[in-house]
Amino acid sequence: MTRIKQLLTTTLLLAASMTMSAQNRLFSLEDLNFGGNNYYRMQPRDMFLTWWGERLVQTDVEECYLIDTKTGEKHLLFTLDDINTWAESDSVRYVRHLMNATFPYPSQPIVAVGNRKAFILVDFEAKKIVWQDSISGQEANDWNAQSRATAYVENNQLFIADAQGKKHQLSTDGSREIVYGQSVHRNEFGINKGTFWSPDGMRLAFYRMDQSMVTDYPQVDIFPREATHEPDKYPMAGMTSHKVTVGVYDLQSQQTVYLQAGDPTDRYFTNIAWSPDSKTVYILELNRGQNDCRLVSYNAITGERIAELYRETSDKYVEPQNPIQFLPWDDTKFILQSEKDGYNHLYLFDVKGKELKQLTKGPWVVMEVVGFNRKSQSIIIRSNELSPLQSNLYAVNVKTGKRTLLDRGIGVTRSVSLSASGQQAVEKFSAPDIPRIIDIVNTSNGKRYELLNAEDPWQNYQQPIFENGSIKAADGLTDLYFRMVKPADFDASKKYPTVVYVYGGPHAHNVDASWHWMSRSWETYMAQKGYILFILDNRGSENRGRDFEQATFHQLGQIEMQDQMKGVDYLRTLPYVDMDRLGVHGWSFGGFMTISLMTNYPDVFKVGVAGGPVIDWKWYEVMYGERYMGTPENNPEGYARTSLLAKAKNLKGKLQIITGYNDNTVVPQHCLSFLDACIKADTQPDFFAYPGEEHNMRGHASVHLHERITQYFEDYLKVKR
Repeated sequence: MTRIKQLLTTTLLLAASMTMSAQNRLFSLEDLNFGGNNYYRMQPRDMFLTWWGERLVQTDVEECYLIDTKTGEKHLLFTLDDINTWAESDSVRYVRHLMNATFPYPSQPIVAVGNRKAFILVDFEAKKIVWQDSISGQEANDWNAQSRATAYVENNQLFIADAQGKKHQLSTDGSREIVYGQSVHRNEFGINKGTFWSPDGMRLAFYRMDQSMVTDYPQVDIFPREATHEPDKYPMAGMTSHKVTVGVYDLQSQQTVYLQAGDPTDRYFTNIAWSPDSKTVYILELNRGQNDCRLVSYNAITGERIAELYRETSDKYVEPQNPIQFLPWDDTKFILQSEKDGYNHLYLFDVKGKELKQLTKGPWVVMEVVGFNRKSQSIIIRSNELSPLQSNLYAVNVKTGKRTLLDRGIGVTRSVSLSASGQQAVEKFSAPDIPRIIDIVNTSNGKRYELLNAEDPWQNYQQPIFENGSIKAADGLTDLYFRMVKPADFDASKKYPTVVYVYGGPHAHNVDASWHWMSRSWETYMAQKGYILFILDNRGSENRGRDFEQATFHQLGQIEMQDQMKGVDYLRTLPYVDMDRLGVHGWSFGGFMTISLMTNYPDVFKVGVAGGPVIDWKWYEVMYGERYMGTPENNPEGYARTSLLAKAKNLKGKLQIITGYNDNTVVPQHCLSFLDACIKADTQPDFFAYPGEEHNMRGHASVHLHERITQYFEDYLKVKR
């Protein structure tokens, strides 16, 4: 018995040792960084899901399964081998996976799949192809399920291939300077494409952008034997911008009309929408000053202007981000989103432009209109009504205005997809201690079934400590939320080098109640090396209402710095933060903030790494730059105050500036001009460029980038000097 006990004890000790060893595994950047070779294995388990009418389908790599929405039970629908067997044409054989399969017809057993050569519809009951396109692989493909026509761009020209494969050429003057069917206004105002099908699929609205008058920015491709000039059209604040018009092509008449909107000079045409009967086009039109927004309707057949239905003005800016949406059960009414009462909310209008009522109201933000439940006549939305740090799913009854919470009331909903009727939803969310949960939700009664509760993919690793809290902004009134990441072996009696990670600009936030309080993986890597990370969302960031974001108007960086310094004041109260070893890091707007903090508070921040930084807003693009800063002509004081060129002389600490050599968002002129200013001022920043990369590093370059950032802090911040 003694021998058995000894063996058992030895076995238990060995098992415990192995468990402790497994839980003490350390992360590498290949695990944590998006470009790393082990990154996807370190993400919480997910499922690719789509709706076939009211039936839920899991689209896996090699199989599609029907999922019972009440029990989660799965039944095989078909396999990848089945699809490739049923495909009769050599051009469509060897579809590589089914993860992007869709079911475009709610009542028909048809799946849409494709590869680079073809896009096909397969009847999986009849086991045969029922339709095949003829133009897959072209640029800006936009397929319509109703007409089975595809809009696409080829050699700068806009085409439509109809269901029979006949090509209709919509343009002949397309070029680098005359751009058809693609995103305009540099992807501002929620614009991410350039073609818009009518509900019946018989008419196509499209953008035509004339940028021949826009100055070329001289980008260079260094990789050929002799470097080549690859200029980029880049309209800078206060300079000549492009002109956009909207055309409508009719598949039946094979004619194009252009909407009679008047002179397009210094105007933005945004958020294109169609009437349910496919006869009217609606556009939210904005002046160049971005403080006068009008909803205008146009006759899609003649192009004639019908009426101005709504107008909103501001002493700062109006920023339309969402097209109007008609109620599926009432073609005479639509909803419009606006911040006119201080928060983004929903308003009900009739087609004559009469505002019928405000549907949502309160000191919180409607973050997304997911869709509609036709049976209950309700709008399904995501909002942060429960907490500025959360995002939750609600049903808003159009008749009564009553809001019903549909989800668990915790965490952050990242994605929602509705069934055809809107009576069911797949919701994916996480919370600070929940990597990912997928719920199937009945949007009429709130009942739900948990389809997936993902295990922690980091459970065998040494994890840092993730904390959350709040402080007051520099105005002494506004709550600001922060995240703090501490080493796994944190000891409050020790002092730690600390890095402030910052973004700080509009349309983004860094802290919410998702997994690990939304922590970036690089923070884990740094905590593992013995650092504390501090991340604060200052005024000017998103999802806190109009006044919170517009506090920075015409003075970008100034209010943000005041709030970030309140964060520094908080750090000073913590005995374990070594204020003699305080660093700062950010990218893009965060790079601008990093250098702003390094030069405005040179005795506070010892080390900084600024990626893709804006240096002077006069070199930034028209739409974004003028919205927040006006023009250099009408806001010279603001441009002078926010420019970092004159502050180069203040630099004391170690600063590394990093840029993509071919950055077409924050063009290299920013970094290079700051280096020139530092040369003249006898200050000594470091500089690194990534050849061929744009604003964000891709693939392995991203791993290299984050190792470089880390090493800079290791070299100059970790050890007291």
